[in-house]
Amino acid sequence: MKNLQSILKEISEITTDIETNYPELYRSLDENPMTIATSNHPHVDKVAMKEYLESLKELLKHHL
Repeated sequence: MKNLQSILKEISEITTDIETNYPELYRSLDENPMTIATSNHPHVDKVAMKEYLESLKELLKHHL
């Protein structure tokens, strides 16, 4: 299983790819439910970041 640092690196890379190559999709990332916190101080852990990474991959896959 990946460590948190590698998950965050991959999130950064895919987000940069979307921003650079798919600006119309990048604008919708702010509306993605995965990015909306449900509390004032959400607990962000490895599982949550992995789920967010997978949601980014799915979003890009469906866009393409």
